Amino acid sequence: MSELAHIYPNDRITLREVGLRDGLQLVKTWPDTDAKRDWLRCEHAAGVRHFEIGSFLPSRHFPQFGDVHEIIAAGAALNGAHSAALALNERGLDDAIHTAVGEIVCVISATEEHSQANMRRSRDEAIGLVRKAVALRDTEAPGKIINAGIAMAFGCSISGHVDQREVIRLSEACLAAGADIVGLADTVGYAGPRQVGALSKTMERLCGERPFAIHLHDTRGMGIANAAAAIDNGARVLDASLGGLGGCPFAPGATGNVVFEDLVFLCETMGFATGIDISALKKARAVAEHSMPGEPFYGALAKAGPPANLKWSA
Repeated sequence: MSELAHIYPNDRITLREVGLRDGLQLVKTWPDTDAKRDWLRCEHAAGVRHFEIGSFLPSRHFPQFGDVHEIIAAGAALNGAHSAALALNERGLDDAIHTAVGEIVCVISATEEHSQANMRRSRDEAIGLVRKAVALRDTEAPGKIINAGIAMAFGCSISGHVDQREVIRLSEACLAAGADIVGLADTVGYAGPRQVGALSKTMERLCGERPFAIHLHDTRGMGIANAAAAIDNGARVLDASLGGLGGCPFAPGATGNVVFEDLVFLCETMGFATGIDISALKKARAVAEHSMPGEPFYGALAKAGPPANLKWSA
């Protein structure tokens, strides 16, 4: 718990930039390894300290993550940086545990239908993978954090409505399995602020001093409003991607994640210091745009810039 509190202090906002993982999962072109290193270095220079940097998936099917070991090493070389990577199965978990990645993310679907479609395993089996991750971590890599992310937590593109009591039950099961932190994902952008706020408040009561994470997509333009509702109701760890990159195979045609630059601006205007220089993020965005010329990038801050009267939080 002391390591978790050090990485995710509950008295401040932690913003995780997930562009190198979620942002790349559906792209047609992607940065080469050198460009990914530049992306990380530019964001780190701007004050970003939390990165989700890839997935342990077969490179023949997901070549954009074929250099995940090199990118983990690049992140480990940045002072104060904390990296996370996705492991969807036992093979990925075995691979991840022997790297320098600081956090391993396992995925549990909020619905049985999505679990079978996405992972070809039941939700109980997915929770079993969390349990295996914890046991392996405890014996071979005690410093790592195990993150259990619940996909489709606010609505499912296959099943539709998701009972929020079921999301809490799954969260409790993940914590009982030993997960250090649970994240809730609006994977296909179904949620609105009232729903996000209510579930965040319930998670705050469930987790107590332990943080929980919120992962939002901007599919229907609610991303920033939902982020504000989450923060107002106790969320202190939020995901977003540079330029709003990303998407979900179960939401064809959708825009991606909440725009990282816009989320930084939101937090600062709400009085939460992020330690991130929005203007300096332009260099990282330029690296990403140059390396992916055919991909759409989003963001109000990128177009208008921060207002001249913005006073950064101390």
